[in-house]
Amino acid sequence: MKRLLGIGLLLLTHWASAQNQLIRIATRNVSLVYGTNKDGRLIQRYFGQQLQPGNTDTLSKSTQEAYITAGMESLLDPAIRIVHNDGNPSLELKYVTHESAQKESDITATSITLKDPVYPVTVILHFEAYYKEDVIKAWTEIKHTEKQPVLLTAYSSSMLHFSAAKYWLTQFHGDWAKEVTMVEQYLTTGMKILDSKLGVRANMQQSPMFLLALNNAADENNGEVLAGTLAWTGNFKFAFEVDEHNALHINAGINPYASDYALKPNEVFTTPAFIFTLSAKGKGQASRNIQHWALNYGILDGHTPRLTLLNNWEATGMDFNEQRLTSLFGGAKKLGVDLFLLDDGWFANKFPRNGDNAGLGDWEPNTTKLPHGLGYLVQEAQKQGVKFGIWLEPEMVNPKSELYTQHPDWVLRLPNRAENYYRNQMVLDLTNPAVQDFVYGVVDKTMSENPGIAYIKWDCNRMLTNTYSPYLKEKQSHLFIEYTRSLYKVLERVRAKYPHLPIMLCSGGGGRTDYGALKYFTEFWPSDNTDGLERIYIQYGYSHFFPANTISAHVTNWGKQSLKFRTDVAMMGKLGYDIKVDDSTEKELLFSHDAVETYRRISDIVWYGNLYRLVSPYEQNRAVFLYTSDDQKKAIVFNYLMNTRRNDVFNVVKLQGLDPKKNYRIKEINLFPGTASTLNLNQLYSGDFLMNVGINLIPNKAKPLTSNILEITAE
Repeated sequence: MKRLLGIGLLLLTHWASAQNQLIRIATRNVSLVYGTNKDGRLIQRYFGQQLQPGNTDTLSKSTQEAYITAGMESLLDPAIRIVHNDGNPSLELKYVTHESAQKESDITATSITLKDPVYPVTVILHFEAYYKEDVIKAWTEIKHTEKQPVLLTAYSSSMLHFSAAKYWLTQFHGDWAKEVTMVEQYLTTGMKILDSKLGVRANMQQSPMFLLALNNAADENNGEVLAGTLAWTGNFKFAFEVDEHNALHINAGINPYASDYALKPNEVFTTPAFIFTLSAKGKGQASRNIQHWALNYGILDGHTPRLTLLNNWEATGMDFNEQRLTSLFGGAKKLGVDLFLLDDGWFANKFPRNGDNAGLGDWEPNTTKLPHGLGYLVQEAQKQGVKFGIWLEPEMVNPKSELYTQHPDWVLRLPNRAENYYRNQMVLDLTNPAVQDFVYGVVDKTMSENPGIAYIKWDCNRMLTNTYSPYLKEKQSHLFIEYTRSLYKVLERVRAKYPHLPIMLCSGGGGRTDYGALKYFTEFWPSDNTDGLERIYIQYGYSHFFPANTISAHVTNWGKQSLKFRTDVAMMGKLGYDIKVDDSTEKELLFSHDAVETYRRISDIVWYGNLYRLVSPYEQNRAVFLYTSDDQKKAIVFNYLMNTRRNDVFNVVKLQGLDPKKNYRIKEINLFPGTASTLNLNQLYSGDFLMNVGINLIPNKAKPLTSNILEITAE
């Protein structure tokens, strides 16, 4: 106790001189300002648009504590809760110091150190401000020097406070084949929580991202909007608390559900990053901010061209052999895609992988299906001018497998309970270093024995249920956190040896779509639902947080739309195919081949350009998307008519993001052989006209489930 009092007296003298500190975290258009109050606690002084002159934001009289602690006088949901060695469940944090440094020309890093005046606990709030992108990344470090572990029961990455007249929250939820359904609601007094407790495939039902409009419901171009997402491939929690004074408090971070964490002395608990932007120009600008940040900093090789591919799943399922597969390589060549991807079903011998009930975990080529192994397929694909990729699901196991028989202690399952299966499989205990070695070894062995493999689809088809780790023993409350940390350890090893190998992040559809994982992956699989009509909604939802080159979009036989419609939808993302090429007619094959060539020509604009969602599928029976190049010389319009009705009225569409002084020519592209454009737009228009008067994108008679792609070029 004498030691604690000594620390307290020493720190009190520092805090007396630390009053009225001012800490500004700023981007081009956004300012987040912290200060200290008379008690030496950190408060959020201002969060909003940059004000002129530059110090005007310091006039804000806000007194809200920045990172609220449990057990003290605040009535709000805390950002952090600690139980000390002596059983005291309180924490007080006072300002000690802060540092700010320029990491790169675009990035400023700031850290704010807070300490308890009585207990030896330190919390460091970290921020990175991305100037050009108007994005801020925030995370927290927690550490202590008490004699024994302390218990962490809440540990937010960030806490933000708002004072507005009203708040409108947009969430993205769903299930398998119904991912990222958008719902907007008005927040009333009390608590609204968006969270996941699924552990693995964590965002199967609720995606870790949200939009918040202040004062009024925002649209694409109007309103103040906060867009936020958590870089964590596990349980997450966003808590929105409107208090009795109509102030809103947001806690963002790992979901502490069943995850009390015993933090050892001198151990550093680092939370995942909360990534956010604040737009004064509606949801569209918020999306563009996040997308450009992602291309530059959030995803692996964001500015590297992506591969077009043909997947075999829809054509063969797991029923194939060498001859059937090699015959499909020719289909990839006919389409003109870069790569052939072999999906599930190629492995396991004692328990052959002929269905989803066996073989998972036994990662050797099935000698009946592939007597010459994967290397033969790689070589045969290369002979036909295409690259070869492979499907893996290394975190999972079927009970009907040699791996399960040999290592039952490697499986997450409850003792004294019946095993619980989902898709006939279970999850390996990735917290176990031996399992981490195994999972890494699956990837490394596959790549090293077959050096021509150019692509991996990394799948993960179930969540955590009936979960217990044999390795963690008495530390079961660490499981959800340690699993995700262990996954990152494996991915770090993979990337250390294969730094630029394209890998798709797949999880039974969109069960893993977050920036914690995407720094290791080049793209993700947004949904198993590839119906062209449904994909408009799915891709619309994901576009609020992810650039087009990350959203894998395949042309398949799902849905009742034409091949052109399904292709036009897929070309709005990262194009791929999953079809029986040999079933195509001559015209269909010609169209598809030309579509791949067209996609290559326009992909730079789609992948790296500025997205404007001109018409929402939630508001009309059509959807219109526009991508513009940074220099405003090129643009691509995707126009989709959905299940239109006789009484639908479709107005002209006003374009955005063009140069009003430039003249533009509009041409419809990606037409089906033997057809001509019915839009009559092949003439010059000024950018001013296109943005303020607009153009008619509906022919004389609107036909349901039809589409157009327009190329707009400055002359």
